[in-house]
Amino acid sequence: MKLSPAALPKSSCCVLYLHGEDRDALFEAAEALLAAGASDATRLRVDVSELSRIEVESRSPGLFGGGGGCRALVRNVEAANPKQSDHLLQLVRAARPENRLILCAPAVEYRKAIHKTLLAEAEIGCCEFDTPTPEQFRHWLTGELGKAGVAVEPEAADLLVERLTGLRAAARQAIERMRLYSGGESITLSRAVVADLLGERAPESLDDYCAAVANRSPQAITLLRRLLNEQQVAEVLLLSWLSTRIQQLMLYLWHANSDPRSAMAKAKVFGEARNTIGSDAKRWQPRELMLAMVRLGEAEAKLKGASVEENHIVLERLTLDLVTPGRLR
Repeated sequence: MKLSPAALPKSSCCVLYLHGEDRDALFEAAEALLAAGASDATRLRVDVSELSRIEVESRSPGLFGGGGGCRALVRNVEAANPKQSDHLLQLVRAARPENRLILCAPAVEYRKAIHKTLLAEAEIGCCEFDTPTPEQFRHWLTGELGKAGVAVEPEAADLLVERLTGLRAAARQAIERMRLYSGGESITLSRAVVADLLGERAPESLDDYCAAVANRSPQAITLLRRLLNEQQVAEVLLLSWLSTRIQQLMLYLWHANSDPRSAMAKAKVFGEARNTIGSDAKRWQPRELMLAMVRLGEAEAKLKGASVEENHIVLERLTLDLVTPGRLR
């Protein structure tokens, strides 16, 4: 049964097959489907190598008699070997109405046997996520900007569409930077400001600085001074980039406790940070990251006029507090 992305939430199919090139939209829809349903449902995220977990959970009642059923998301159907494909089809054909099986195959090869078989199953709800057109992405982006309370000039919107079409996670990170930059004020961001926030005109050492803070390296102080004194980077721009990195760390740690395999995706980590966030997160306690977010908010208020301190002093003290274990209290 062919379904559109908009029809997925209302579908009564107990097995749903999501495939296509738009990976971000696909997994966003899959996570929404997984979260729906009874609050006491058992929820699983598994790879094709872990299908037996679904069998155990779907056939066993909850320890305390929960009746919400089992909702399971299989993340990488496109990687299934023949044996795993057979196992998956057994689960599909044995699926019960009280359970839901969500099968994800981003960028699956259309000639792959399991793909053809799933599309041919009459009882499966199949939904394709094509790469969005610039117009479709602009419509989505406009909605996300509105939700965040961020206004941009038409030329800035054109730039966002040009650079980020199909990259929802990266777009949300950019919107969060814009929100921090606006600081709750009713301003319309220009193309130049948005380009800075995207990093197109930002010096490479800005990302190096954020990486050093995430790694709790003393080198962050030297990089900060270089950014402020030699490269004249705007303080608010620097703070917005740093806030994004700390927020990524906090979300990554949060999700890694329950599901390490999907923690990076759920924390919306992209770019070079994907290579280091796992090791960086080991240097922080969850409470420290919560305190770091508080300190970032305090620094933002000071930069916008709530302090007699010089802006570079505010940022140096913030950086020192963040990179030195034990200073966040």
